[in-house]
Amino acid sequence: MKDEILYYLGFSHFLGIGPIKFLLLKKHFSSVKKAYLSEKNELEKVIGPNLAEKFIKFRESFDPEKKLEELNKKEIFVLTVDDKKYPENLRSISDPPICLYVKGNPDLLSQSNLFFAIVGTRQPTSYGIQVAEKFAFELAKEGVVIVSGLAYGIDTIAHKKTLEAGGKTIAVLGCGVDVVYPAANRDLYQKIIKTGSAIISEFPPGQLVKKGLFIARNRIISALSKGVMVVEGTQDSGSLITARYAAEQGKDVFAPPSPLTSKMSQAPNILLKQGAKLVTDVDDIFNEFGLKITPKKQEDIKKNLSSDEIEIFQFLEKKPLKTDEIALLIKKPINQILNTLSLMEIKGIIKKNQENYYEIIPL
Repeated sequence: MKDEILYYLGFSHFLGIGPIKFLLLKKHFSSVKKAYLSEKNELEKVIGPNLAEKFIKFRESFDPEKKLEELNKKEIFVLTVDDKKYPENLRSISDPPICLYVKGNPDLLSQSNLFFAIVGTRQPTSYGIQVAEKFAFELAKEGVVIVSGLAYGIDTIAHKKTLEAGGKTIAVLGCGVDVVYPAANRDLYQKIIKTGSAIISEFPPGQLVKKGLFIARNRIISALSKGVMVVEGTQDSGSLITARYAAEQGKDVFAPPSPLTSKMSQAPNILLKQGAKLVTDVDDIFNEFGLKITPKKQEDIKKNLSSDEIEIFQFLEKKPLKTDEIALLIKKPINQILNTLSLMEIKGIIKKNQENYYEIIPL
């Protein structure tokens, strides 16, 4: 297979031959190696004279063995479309990437966990942030692998909350996997790799950001996932492209109820009009897929709480309390207590009732 991978690498690095033309070549020559090494006149029959000539010139200067060695040094894994570890959901679409380049854990892509995409605007409202945090965290807690695009806004929130929940996430890039974009997400990029999650791309390492590449990236996000949730976005949001790909691929599209007065509600509301599934809780997603959430015991919940959260949790186990009552018991700055309470609400551990008392949400 090491010999074969060289030819896949060659085709993947020649951007004039994409997934569709690659499939035609593979079918015509019955092997990737024969296609890669074929004479110009044979190539012309499939891809035409101009592209055949350009490919021959590229082939003369491209050293696949040297490229593979370079990728190994950079700890970039390569999964070809015919590799056993290549995700089956992606292989089954009409234009599967020739190669997937992976930083982090390539085995994650072939695991049987439920993969679910959370996408949306780069400029979320406070409502959108809360929705993305809630669903990413709670789904990740149940072992769902969250897929997104590492962009600012909803994507970043989805990845971060997944890792905070101790879950796994896949970031699909519209550039090479060795190009951190946006640069401000460098720490998140490194954390994804270090925690056994994965950064992936169909574009060769070193490929810089180009607008058109993000559209191609979106079909991978949807193809990998069992379903796609669009949290927020305008009527021309890129997340609608992801939703369209999902629908074409036979995947379920989800959207939360959104305020009519917000511009960022346009995308989810458009999708709901088109038949997307309305979700208000992660149970809605699991029910749609015919799955059940395994009830957790309170002792299991405590294992994943910070020391501040445990302290509050133990007092609320006895009875509901107001914020000032909690402050008196814990004797810590009110701002710190409010931050901790907010985090516990987002995680779905506690809620504020109609009398403004905080209480533990029953299991």
